[in-house]
Amino acid sequence: MRFFPSAARRRVGAVVAACSLALGAIAVPLAHANLSTADDLKHKQKRVEKQIDQAHDHLEMSSTRLVRATQRLAAARTGLSAARDALGTARSELADARGVDLEMRARLTLAEADLEVARLGVISGTAAVDRQRDSVASVISSIYTEGDPGLLAFAALLDARTPGDLIRQEGVRDVIVGRETRAYDDLSAAEVLLEVEETQVEDAKREVATKARDAAEHVITMQGLETDAQAAKDEVVRLVADRKDASAEAKEAKGSDRKKLAKLKKEDRRIEKKLAAIARQARLRALREARRQGRQQLSSGPSTGFLAWPSGGEVTSPYGMRIHPIFGYYSLHDGTDFGVGCGTPLYAASDGRVISQYFQTAYGNRLILDNGFQRGVGLATIYNHAASYTVGVGDQVSRGQVIGYVGSTGWSTGCHLHFTVMADGRAVDPMNWL
Repeated sequence: MRFFPSAARRRVGAVVAACSLALGAIAVPLAHANLSTADDLKHKQKRVEKQIDQAHDHLEMSSTRLVRATQRLAAARTGLSAARDALGTARSELADARGVDLEMRARLTLAEADLEVARLGVISGTAAVDRQRDSVASVISSIYTEGDPGLLAFAALLDARTPGDLIRQEGVRDVIVGRETRAYDDLSAAEVLLEVEETQVEDAKREVATKARDAAEHVITMQGLETDAQAAKDEVVRLVADRKDASAEAKEAKGSDRKKLAKLKKEDRRIEKKLAAIARQARLRALREARRQGRQQLSSGPSTGFLAWPSGGEVTSPYGMRIHPIFGYYSLHDGTDFGVGCGTPLYAASDGRVISQYFQTAYGNRLILDNGFQRGVGLATIYNHAASYTVGVGDQVSRGQVIGYVGSTGWSTGCHLHFTVMADGRAVDPMNWL
């Protein structure tokens, strides 16, 4: 099997997954479909399978350096996007944390103010209790010096000469006893209020301590968020630099590859002219032979099965027009790729003579066989990316003969054979001849 870069495998995997879903959706109604529907679904299934076959990234027309530089650039761009998202998240979380910090500081300040108010209340309550205690002491002193109000009232009752004297003495007694009672009541109330205020002070102290502890813990959280934000910022800076470097490297590699591709096109045109000339000579020889034997015309057109398969393996990239994944231009993939392990034998697709065998930057080790005038055209077959060949220029080979071994030389992302069929000097679909 042919291997592809991880980015390519991920894209292929996505296509395969999508195609698998499509196949699953197609397969459900088959049990209840009529024959016509079943045939239609089979055609759809074949189209899906073809899409899977064509899902590989055709990167063999790019150097390994360019492929790696492009993948590195793509990874840097993806990483930069993720890093910028992370930085945005970190900054947002830090902004929220700073808002919470301000709120917590405000609550702490309020709690401290409540504590101060409570403390002032205690001071005021203590003073009130002291005043009430003085008042009670004064009443006690009065009782001591003036006598118990109850006894005085009893004495007044004995001394009363008239009912009016008795009423006046009773009123005086009530005033004295009432003042005594109020003094004790006020003292009790002041003491109760002082106790409440002292409780409020303790509650305020606990509230301040809690708020201070929460604020301290939040400071640690903020420090962590600030560290995360700085790390995210540093990562963005690093990835920006990495993207810049990767972009420069990819640009340089792409420029180099374009120059090599331009040379390759010139070489391809030279080979096409050479094969076209060979084909014209072969046609003339065939015409002369046909006239000599009295035949009126030559058979023409490709014949399926005329050529033997040059290697095993599955078709990983068919012949046809396609968009280059890196350069973006629409061009012809002039052969069929067979995915097969390195070291697998390569076979001559037909009898022929080796007219060229060399190393080319993009195609790696190449071998060109002139297969003569076949089916009305001058036929040639080309084998690319081989690890090595067992035949050389001028050798005559037979159909099915081992002529080399599969490799991954040149611009190749994995072991495979790029097999090209030339008819009168022009590339044609090999599948029409196999």
